[in-house]
This record gives sequence, C-alpha cells and structure tokens, in this order.
Amino acid sequence: MPILGINYDMCISCKECVFECPGFHYKEMENGQIVFDDPRKRCILCGHCIAVCPVDAILHEGLGEVEIFSGIDNPPSIASYDTIYKFLRTIRAVRRYKKDKVPDELLERVFNAMKHAPTGANVRSEKITIISDPEKLKELSNTIIEALMSDSSWRGRFANTFKTLEKEFEIPAFFDAPHLIVVHSPMPMMINYIELGNIITYGRIAAQALGLGTCFIGWTQMANEINPKIKKLVRASGNTLCGFTLGYPDVKYYQIPPRTPLKIRKISKKETIQIPPSL
Repeated sequence: MPILGINYDMCISCKECVFECPGFHYKEMENGQIVFDDPRKRCILCGHCIAVCPVDAILHEGLGEVEIFSGIDNPPSIASYDTIYKFLRTIRAVRRYKKDKVPDELLERVFNAMKHAPTGANVRSEKITIISDPEKLKELSNTIIEALMSDSSWRGRFANTFKTLEKEFEIPAFFDAPHLIVVHSPMPMMINYIELGNIITYGRIAAQALGLGTCFIGWTQMANEINPKIKKLVRASGNTLCGFTLGYPDVKYYQIPPRTPLKIRKISKKETIQIPPSL
C-alpha cells in the first residue's frame, strides 16, 4: 500500500489528516495518537493527507516526489483572479497552425499539467495517445469524416463544413495541426467524459501558457460512437475518448469576442439573475 503510515518522530497530532481523508483511514486513539488504520477501506491515493500535513509526517512510497513551492499554502499569491481571468479569456479554438512540430520537452510540460486534473475518486483510468505522423493523422481524419457522413443527422450538419475544409486542408478534420492528443479511458461510465474534459482543459491551459494553440475536436468522439475503427486507430484503451489538436498557432487574436451573460438561478430565492458581461 503506497500510504504506509505516520512518522511519529515528526507527527504533531494536529489531526489534519483525520479531518481531510475522504476514506476515513486516519483516526485518533484514546491516547491521542493518530494512526492510519483499517486497510479494508480502499485508499484512493488522492494524497490529500500528504498535502495537508504541515510537517510532512505521512509515510508513503510509489507515489512520486512531494512538491513544495512558494505560495502552495496561499494560491492567490501565485496568480491573482484578474490575471487568471484575463488569461482564460485569451484561449481560443485554434484552426490555423504552422507546420512546425512541437518539441518533446514542451509536450512533456503539457502532459505534466494534464496529470494534475481531478478525476472522480482519483481513479486515474485515463491514458493518452499523441499522434504526430501526418499519414496517420490523415487516415484518422478521413475515417472520422467518412463515419460522420454515414450518419444522416451528422451529414446534414457537417456536409458543407467538410467540403469547405477539404479544399483548405490536407488533414481537414484536424486543420493540418501537427499533433492530435487523444485522452481515453476503459471506464464505461458517462462521468468519464467530464473527467476527460477536465484533463483536456488542463492541457489546453498549459499549452496556451507555452505559446501553443489547441482546439477540442468533438468529431473524434462523435465518430468513435459510429465506427469502432476510430478506437483502433488511436489505440484507445476503451470506448470513451476525446481529443484536441495542438501546435504553433498561425493566427493572432486582438480582441476578446463577446459572450452572452450566464443565467444563474438562486434556488433559495427562486429567482434568475444575470451576470453583467463586464464582470
């Protein structure tokens, strides 16, 4: 078991691990000692006990190194809301890419960010396939378009779109992006799409910070539900998969496009309020 227990030479009996553990593995004994107990309960390896311990007294193995940096205990000191809000508003769905491939060291930094995305019960069932071979990308693009055009509802929605894209791009479904990153999971639950979306969002935010562009490709998911060949082409570990393109953008944006206000209902007051666009 990766969580081994407590280093009592360091433990100060603050009971933070007792209060924080979602599996209730920690408890206080009659003598005041804190113990990690009852292995019959499944530890989800979330690491919250490690994160919340002020003296690093939790013993563990096989989970990787603990990271500490300035501001970890005060996130607003790292980046203000205004800074993050402005940055998030600059993220666009990029559909024009340069031909240059992204170096492995930058791809690794994107993947490092993606591994910190939350998943239900910390299951971490996701796997990632990155496709950078133009021929493989073209084959997958053709298969996606063929699958969607075989479905009457999607054909009516995307036929003209794909005709236009095929005139502009060699790999139309991916806008000639040099990389496609597909996140997939063997778990059959619908919530997995939310978790894969979280992981992709972390990747897209990280990519933006590195000067890269991305675009969520819903066609990959939609076509996979029609043609099982999609799953084989991306070597997916299950039927749940989502993908996004990645590369150096060949476009610059000079304004933030408008967005309609959110409609928010306060259940306690039974009223709908609107957030002004300026907020």
